[in-house]
Order: sequence, then C-alpha cells, then structure tokens
Amino acid sequence: MPDTPTPDAPTPLVLHAEDTHVVRDGRPILQEVTLRVRAGEHWALLGANGAGKSTLLGLLGARVHPTHGTVDVLGSRLGRVDVRDLRSYVGHVDPRHPLHDPLTVHEVILTGVTNSVAPLPRWRPTPQQRERAAELAGTLGLAALGDARWPTLSQGQRGRTLIARALMPSPRLLLLDEPATGLDLPGREQLIGALGTLAEEHPALATVLVTHHLEELPPHTTHALLLRDGRTLAQGPAPEVLTADLVGKCFDLPLTLDRHDDGRWSVRIQRPKR
Repeated sequence: MPDTPTPDAPTPLVLHAEDTHVVRDGRPILQEVTLRVRAGEHWALLGANGAGKSTLLGLLGARVHPTHGTVDVLGSRLGRVDVRDLRSYVGHVDPRHPLHDPLTVHEVILTGVTNSVAPLPRWRPTPQQRERAAELAGTLGLAALGDARWPTLSQGQRGRTLIARALMPSPRLLLLDEPATGLDLPGREQLIGALGTLAEEHPALATVLVTHHLEELPPHTTHALLLRDGRTLAQGPAPEVLTADLVGKCFDLPLTLDRHDDGRWSVRIQRPKR
C-alpha cells in the first residue's frame, strides 16, 4: 500500500541541516547552509558547476560529515549514529554507478537490498524481494527489460534501473545526483515521467534532486534551494524561488524564465538589444 502520512499528524521532518560548513584543504565548499525537508516534499538543488550541490547532497545522504554545524537525517544526527545503518533508509542515485559486470536489470535492482555494486557471494533474494524488484521495475517503466543486461542498456534505462535499485529497501528519502546526466530528450522525458509516477505512488517519500538545468525538473517539484559559491542564495517553495531574477543571480546571467501549464520550467538567456 502507498506510504501515506497519518491524517492530521504533523508532517515528519526527514532532513535538517543547520548552519553547516564543509571545508576541504582549507577551502570552504559549503558555508552557513540550513535546510529542512519534510516527508512528501520534492526539493531541487540548483547552482552552477562548483557551487557545492553534490557536497550538500553527500551531507544529506550521510556520505560527508560537516566541518561545522549539524545534520540530522531521519531523526539521527551525523556523528552520533552508525551511518551504515542510516544509509539503508536513504536511497542515493548516482549516474556514475561503478558497475562493470553484465548483470540483468532485475539483478541490479536487487543489489539495492545489500547496498552493494554486485550480488554478494552466497546471498539469495527472497521471493518477496524478487516480487518487489519486479513491481519497482514496472513503476519505472522497465517491466519489459527485466532480463536485459547492463551493458546493453541506454543511459536513460540505466538511470531508471538505479532509481528502482535505490527504492528496494523502501527508503523514506531519495537523493538524485543529476539523474538526467547524458540522457537524450526521450530518455530525459521518460525519467521525469517515472519520477512523477513514483511521487504519486509513494506520497510520503521525500526527494532531493540536484541539477543545473531547470528543464530537468519534474512538475511535482515543491521546493527549491539555489546555491552560489557554497552559500544559499534562496530557498523555499518552488514558485517563489525559481524566478528569473533569483535564478539569474544564481548563474550570473540575465534570464527569461517561464513555467508552463504542465508544471514544467524553461529558461533562456536574454540577448542584449541592438
């Protein structure tokens, strides 16, 4: 059954980063970043290359620890919890998944149970786990590709397979690091459609998606955070943050930004008048 929040109950806070800093080799990567994400919210993290988006996503996924400040993931504070246990409740989708073996789509999805790149020796999935993998394949539009092998998949098919893999442990939080990287137009649209289906079927699932292309944002995006040079430029409900003025400041470009009737965004650079 869909994981629906209890009626009239406060929406649970799944992420809380407070005044977080990350410093590497004496160089600040993130400074004074505060973020609160609640169940059922769908956040976009946007910024130019080097703005700190992937570092912030690593903090939220318990892969990076803050140099200063606090990060609570699903109610557990980094530094006071075994991150190996915590990561089982957080789905992290990285298109640079280091898989080299010719596994089938179903085999890749099932590695989400063990959080390993390849199946562990002597581990065998249960019938219930196989059934869940098949259900997730259907949700992500992969039902006909269960026996297709990883090297034969398109970039878009691989991306959707990795999302299904991340969902195997039934996480409460899904982190997507530029999931549309390398996709052609049909692949991108299939991915966005699959994310929409996922949001409908799992209304309590919170997602955070990193991108620097507004055209890649699903129409169900509820909130956005703009990063510039490692600092928060703006954050809040998506319609208030994703404006031509704020996004233009984020990327240091004069922009024209539109949100269409279907909920999708488009952006173009304003050319100087002659």
